[in-house]
Amino acid sequence: MHTATRAVGVLTGLSLLLGGTALVGPAAHADIPACTAMVEQAGVPVTADVTAACKRGVVSDLQGCVSGLTAAGVPGGAANGACRTAVHEPR
Repeated sequence: MHTATRAVGVLTGLSLLLGGTALVGPAAHADIPACTAMVEQAGVPVTADVTAACKRGVVSDLQGCVSGLTAAGVPGGAANGACRTAVHEPR
């Protein structure tokens, strides 16, 4: 019985570890370069403010990302699209 309890504990710990990796994984692969490229396509230079806004998109703060890009001079539709690309894995 003691061995079975230990096995369940090991499997539970392994599941939590792998599950945590899956939750962190997408943020590590988020696409800041795609976000900044869309900003450039909109005719706005990439500044530190633009990069900071794209980083907000990476952590799924879409409203903060769009607000930051709009404040940096990116038109609303382009800002929204750029922020949405920030959360996707690079292709």
